[in-house]
Amino acid sequence: MHHDKLQEYPSSLQVLRLAEVCHRTGLSKSQVLRMIDEKGFPRPIKLSVRANGWIESEVSSWIRERIARSRAEG
Repeated sequence: MHHDKLQEYPSSLQVLRLAEVCHRTGLSKSQVLRMIDEKGFPRPIKLSVRANGWIESEVSSWIRERIARSRAEG
């Protein structure tokens, strides 16, 4: 990755593992994974060969969008 690409992200990034994503969203692991496949949830980043993580700010944005959409419908 180029250094200029890193400037797109805030300096204080937090990476969440799947269990924390599930806790914050109230979704099950299978729901999160299905929604990623359906392009309805932020994609994880590769942390290592066997580990993925989600950018906390992207998950928070997704939650805020869901709240806004829910309020607009009601």
